[in-house]
Amino acid sequence: MQYFYAIQFNKWKRWLIIGILALFTALFVWFEQNGTFSVFSNEKPSAFAKGNADETNIGLTFNISWGEEKVHDILKQLKKHEIQATFFVSGEWAERHPEILEKIIEDKHELGMMGYRYKSYLDQEIEEVRKDLVKAQEIFDKLGYEDTKLLRTPSGHFNKEIIELAEDMGFQVIHWNVNPDDWQNPGTQKIIDHVMKETTNGDIILMHASDSAKQTAEALKTILPGLKNKGFHLVSMSELINQANAKAKLVE
Repeated sequence: MQYFYAIQFNKWKRWLIIGILALFTALFVWFEQNGTFSVFSNEKPSAFAKGNADETNIGLTFNISWGEEKVHDILKQLKKHEIQATFFVSGEWAERHPEILEKIIEDKHELGMMGYRYKSYLDQEIEEVRKDLVKAQEIFDKLGYEDTKLLRTPSGHFNKEIIELAEDMGFQVIHWNVNPDDWQNPGTQKIIDHVMKETTNGDIILMHASDSAKQTAEALKTILPGLKNKGFHLVSMSELINQANAKAKLVE
């Protein structure tokens, strides 16, 4: 009987090891495919990646780092469906296209930044990151957007040191948890299916308004009314953050 138990124990031990190895392999593959490094925890410092899961509010965000054409089609869809979104733009892009930035603000969307140059912060020394953020802040201040404190790091790349730096400079790092990879143009229906299937309460959706995103505006024609029909309320990032903070204080 003891021999039988030893065999059973070894069998389960072997499967446990295989399961752990499979999990680490899956995580590694995911990291390689998505090219992002994220730090999420309940302890500071941390990036904000999800709102209150008990509420139907969600955040729709758009990144822009180059181009000046596709953003207009996206703004038209947002206006048609009366949706407020948050646009994260690089300081370099804002400097080149101040008139588009004005249009975004006129349509009552929220503004966030992605530093000055769209270059991964993990490929730079921390002082280079600081200089990039200072340069970006100078540009946004010059353009009249002094209160721009929402920060999305280029490509979503960051670590604890970068988040600490951003927070010390008064920024709130914003990430995401729904990403249809629309900039890769996988097909309008694939973009739609991913967003509609994966979005839940409190989620932050990442999409793009750079000229590389050729299918995004068309996908929004279905996504925007579709999310509304599912009972979601699309709000600005500031509202999503405030609601999450209110929930945290209530729990405390």
